[in-house]
Amino acid sequence: MSTGFQGKFHRQNILSRLAKDLVRRSRSHCELCDHNGVKLEPFEIPPIEEEPYLDGCLFICDGCRKQIVEPKKMIPTHWRCLNNALYSEVPAVQVMSFRILKRLAGSGERWAEELLEHAYLDPELEAWANEAE
Repeated sequence: MSTGFQGKFHRQNILSRLAKDLVRRSRSHCELCDHNGVKLEPFEIPPIEEEPYLDGCLFICDGCRKQIVEPKKMIPTHWRCLNNALYSEVPAVQVMSFRILKRLAGSGERWAEELLEHAYLDPELEAWANEAE
């Protein structure tokens, strides 16, 4: 991954160019919780590649972003929306939904465990979802 100011600027420039495609793909809704009318930003799914790419990004609201980045502040009821997101046509949405549900199930949320029991991901998506964050 690029380092320093130029690397960060370059990465942000690429992400801003991807934002147009993310707006179209998401229809201006958070791809995880489906909120609309709120500020949405690109979010790269770890592990982050050398260059940002559309299929490795989500378009999410600040509420989802904060809870993903700071898992100790996660509000389990917020994530009930993952019931729909888990079956999205967008692989990145499926992967992030799966990761969040695993985290919630690990903290004792029974509803998340039940969703995971019935979830199906293609083998390559499941491998991506199980990669270390």
